[in-house]
Amino acid sequence: MIAKYPKQEKMHKIVLDTNIVVSALICDGYPSVILEEVVFAQKAIICLSEMVFQEYITVLSRVKFLKYPEFRTNADIVLSTIEQIALKFKPDIIITEIKDISDNKFLELAVFAKADFLITGNTNHFIFPEYKGVKIISPKDYIENYFKKI
Repeated sequence: MIAKYPKQEKMHKIVLDTNIVVSALICDGYPSVILEEVVFAQKAIICLSEMVFQEYITVLSRVKFLKYPEFRTNADIVLSTIEQIALKFKPDIIITEIKDISDNKFLELAVFAKADFLITGNTNHFIFPEYKGVKIISPKDYIENYFKKI
């Protein structure tokens, strides 16, 4: 099912790195603002591929997160919501720019979907500020410098 987003001048298309989803479930902060006030409020279009969604599922299922109250329940809700509202893509491009090859799937999705932003907290691997028109930014940068402009 493809979500019906409210009409606005131009909604940002975003790709969320898994660390943003995990952080949003663990504590309050910019990642939780992005998930709740941007994605769930449908003030931006979240782009998703099967490979990215499978990573979300795998990472959010890790036992180490069970120490956080209600993590599994909240993770299931988040995954279900993302799956329902996301704009889905099947990238047919291969990008090998990221040293950690498992992170290339996020860049592939962002480029293929012509996303405006790839939002990540992973500054170790995503070391460039932009790639083929996609801005690669932190959650703080997105909220403070772009979200208010929507």
